[in-house]
Amino acid sequence: MADVSLTVNGKAVRVDVDPRTPLLWVLREQLGLTGTKYGCGIAQCGACTVSLDGDAVRACVTPVSRAADRRVVTVEGLSSDRSHPVQRAWLEEQVPQCGYCQSGQIMATCVLLTKVRRPTDEQIDQALAGNLCRCGTYHRIRKAVHRAAELTEEGGGPR
Repeated sequence: MADVSLTVNGKAVRVDVDPRTPLLWVLREQLGLTGTKYGCGIAQCGACTVSLDGDAVRACVTPVSRAADRRVVTVEGLSSDRSHPVQRAWLEEQVPQCGYCQSGQIMATCVLLTKVRRPTDEQIDQALAGNLCRCGTYHRIRKAVHRAAELTEEGGGPR
């Protein structure tokens, strides 16, 4: 066990865990942030995507030691009232179906929009290629990413 310090959703936290523990389990089990989902456990589906210092990472295979002294943002950290532009766009475009992949899709979108202000369809497809949706809502996801870019440009909230 080791004392690991990290910043999660803007809040400094310390956890006493094996440094090899996947970040996903620290978020869910130690910190109670269950918005990040366990999908495949081998970084193939993207359900566990979080932002680590502005990069999209798969929390299921990221050891918590990699997140030490870094900034982690989960879907809970975007807003408390669904006012974040990506969350608003997701609701406007009625993206969720079963919803299981949505937090990973949303976090991957947030990372994309911090790097590319107005992504093309191709850029969206490339950025979200590792996030699988078993319901096949990819068309609505792409529409929501475009809408989120518009909302962000209109000053619809933080990125």
